[in-house]
Amino acid sequence: MFFEQIIGLCFQVCIGSRALHINLIIFHCTLTFQQQNKNHFSNSAYFLSSRPTLSRVCLFILFFSMKKYKHPIQFQIVHQRRWVLMVGLVATIHLFCQTLMLPYGTAVLSLLPGHNNPSYFTEMSNSDTSEDEFQQESLQLVKSRDFDHVFIEEMISVDLSNNLGDGVSINSNISIDPKILMVVGEPPVVVNKSGNGSQGQVLPINEKYALFQTDDVKRMRCLMPPKSVMYIDQMERLLARNRRASRAMRPRWSSPRDQEILAAKMQITKAPSRITDQELYAPVFRNVTMFKRSYELMERTLKVYVYKEGERPIFHQPILKGLYASEGWFMKLMEGNKRFVVKDPRKAHLFYMPFSARMLEHKLYVRNSHNRTNLRQFLKVYAEKLASKYPFWNRTGGADHFLVACHDWAPYETRHHMEHCMKALCNADVTTGFKIGRDISLPECYVRSARNPLRDLGGKPASERNILAFYAGNIHGYLRKILLEYWNNKDPDMKIFGPMPPGVASKMNYIEHMKSSKFCICPKGYEVNSPRVVEAIFYECVPVIISDNFVPPFFEVLNWDAFSVVVAEKDIPELKNILTGISDSKYRELQHGVKKVQRHFLWNVKGVKYDLFHMILHSIWYNRIFQFKPR
Repeated sequence: MFFEQIIGLCFQVCIGSRALHINLIIFHCTLTFQQQNKNHFSNSAYFLSSRPTLSRVCLFILFFSMKKYKHPIQFQIVHQRRWVLMVGLVATIHLFCQTLMLPYGTAVLSLLPGHNNPSYFTEMSNSDTSEDEFQQESLQLVKSRDFDHVFIEEMISVDLSNNLGDGVSINSNISIDPKILMVVGEPPVVVNKSGNGSQGQVLPINEKYALFQTDDVKRMRCLMPPKSVMYIDQMERLLARNRRASRAMRPRWSSPRDQEILAAKMQITKAPSRITDQELYAPVFRNVTMFKRSYELMERTLKVYVYKEGERPIFHQPILKGLYASEGWFMKLMEGNKRFVVKDPRKAHLFYMPFSARMLEHKLYVRNSHNRTNLRQFLKVYAEKLASKYPFWNRTGGADHFLVACHDWAPYETRHHMEHCMKALCNADVTTGFKIGRDISLPECYVRSARNPLRDLGGKPASERNILAFYAGNIHGYLRKILLEYWNNKDPDMKIFGPMPPGVASKMNYIEHMKSSKFCICPKGYEVNSPRVVEAIFYECVPVIISDNFVPPFFEVLNWDAFSVVVAEKDIPELKNILTGISDSKYRELQHGVKKVQRHFLWNVKGVKYDLFHMILHSIWYNRIFQFKPR
């Protein structure tokens, strides 16, 4: 007679932070049998467990392989149907709850093969693909991963002892020898003299790997002209296209804030054709009536929640002086604002992530490691923490969240895991992921005094500006070399220098030159942005922007033709002819436009209506309104 005894049968339901895991474990089945006419007993223990393979929901089919004994063994599963129904019911309930409550809400998608991470953090959406395709059609854009693999190492001099109120000042002097530039890639592959792939020397840094090329150094993206160019008129068409057809994610569930955004959009689009407002100079705006209506609605309606997560100095510690001051001043004024900031996130239309891209680089980047992976991973963990702690990220996929970052590396650091957020970036390059109509071109301001950011404001009137064009600066990137080759010491009307010569500086310093020049040349450096654009406006000099693919600040609301000159990089040889071709009356219009638009590019110790802080916040609000898609 044969019999069996089932000692233990249990299951464990394990739910991860991203998807549903069901592990059904049968710990111990002891099979006892008795051979005929013998008192000998033999025990066989089977430990059965299963692991998820293609998905995180594990469906089990148990197969028993039995050793052939003299007498066959028969198994009887007690209440088999009951257990099957119970497991199926539990799995169904948790799947349903997962889609409503758990972080990212991707339980159903996680059933599909190859789905390992939330889509918000790992892949581009269809909207991004469509927009890229549009840009490829208009630009014949050649895809390149140079931006991922190559970057510039900054030689940084840091002084953290100069605390200024709530902020910190970091002085950064950038110098670089192109011969020592290294290449970083995933996977690391470089090109040697023969043109064959080589692995080079791979060294571990911060538990990551950085590649140091042993032979020649690959030409840097910043040391060569762009492979494709998008001109201002093409940017105009792309902006109009994105306004007509938003590709933002629809909210996963409705909120009263959604109706307020829709109501604001309706009022903005129905703004009157004319206004009588002495505060605003209409020619410098695309549509001054829409801007005014949107600004008024922002003041009455907009509420922002500032996340408290994150430790200093990367979070909540603004830099108020130097090249990266824009992100610091916005952080300071936003966190201290009582008009827009709310303590209850359920009342917020927008969510601000208050980190400093400059401090992130300062604290985490290992000098000479040529590896920024840990910086990107740090922000990825931060975003995942917000998504797991709060439901608001999941509701829109991060589309109502925004960041403000002025460091050149910010587009790389926030790629993928913050892809759907609104990004206010100084490095506003359409060929490296900047989305016109969603992202905001952040003005890069060199603030010389944190206590008085308006020091030395203004310049000479148009009639007293006797220098046609002026530029002085370090030779960063390929473009400035071209500029100097054509115009350095070539024409007395064109004051084009590298670093200011001592003899020139002793007679008239850099600021005095800008205050005395008609046109201030603003060529790109390593990246498309330059602080000279805002400096020129600060000193009432007409900026001449020479930077292909650069989206000018506040492009969605300002008409840059009214107060600036944009010159294509290929037209540098004709620079003087272009400037002298501008009539005196036209120049006076441009210079008058500079004086009128100046107020929108100024940092004030306390926020002032229409100043730079409010313009940044307005552009974020404005883009969110036109990107929003109701549920």
